[in-house]
Amino acid sequence: MVKASVSKSGVPYLRLGTGEPLVLIHGLGEVKEGWNSQYELADHYELIIPDLRGHGECTKTDGITIPNFAADIVGLLNELEIENAHILGLSMGGAVAQEIYRQAPSLCRSLILVSTFHFFPKRLRRLLFKSRKTKFESLLKEGKQKTGAAHLALYSWSEENIEKFSRYFQPKPHIFLKSLKACLQVNNLSLLPKIKVPTLIIGGQYDSILPVWIQLCMHKMIPNSKFIIIRETGHVAKLEATDRFNLLLRKFLNRHKAPA
Repeated sequence: MVKASVSKSGVPYLRLGTGEPLVLIHGLGEVKEGWNSQYELADHYELIIPDLRGHGECTKTDGITIPNFAADIVGLLNELEIENAHILGLSMGGAVAQEIYRQAPSLCRSLILVSTFHFFPKRLRRLLFKSRKTKFESLLKEGKQKTGAAHLALYSWSEENIEKFSRYFQPKPHIFLKSLKACLQVNNLSLLPKIKVPTLIIGGQYDSILPVWIQLCMHKMIPNSKFIIIRETGHVAKLEATDRFNLLLRKFLNRHKAPA
């Protein structure tokens, strides 16, 4: 069992392993422990895994925005005296990773953007928020927010996968809706062409939450980025295809290690 620490600014985080720093940023409604299937990477990397503001054990609930999520992590890395790190973000965490690059590009050795997004057209924002809000509130009333979300996020609805997903999907209703609204405000159209660090973009073949065409668009906008689709997975490839996902990470990270 890995014990969490708390930064001076109130960010709970896990820190394990040795080697080049790798920051793992969870998605909407998730908690830091949801990366447990990636702990094996600690054999070659120093893993830093925070709870985003309002999520998991983090008691900071004001200012739920993507820029504030990113600023919290930038502050944490500065406190830990980490000069730069590989930054990996899943879904909403991928938007946070992009924002970290905007705020502190020199802090990013590389970016790994998984099942994520960069922009929602204005006409879609209100529609998307209303539909997702209605769906979440309906599941909440029925007490099925975890299993309902699992069925939406996963390609394989095996009991094992649903149990794993439900264990680490712990949405706090008011934080969930504020975070969802924050996601819809993201506009990185002008940022992506400016990204100069090695970037790996990963999509799930059957992702119904953020379809792979979104990540394909990101790939076309980020110079020299690499785009990979993990087959027979939904929104959470780290869970449904752990071995393939971790191997992809290792290959990319090994290729972009700092010179000795």
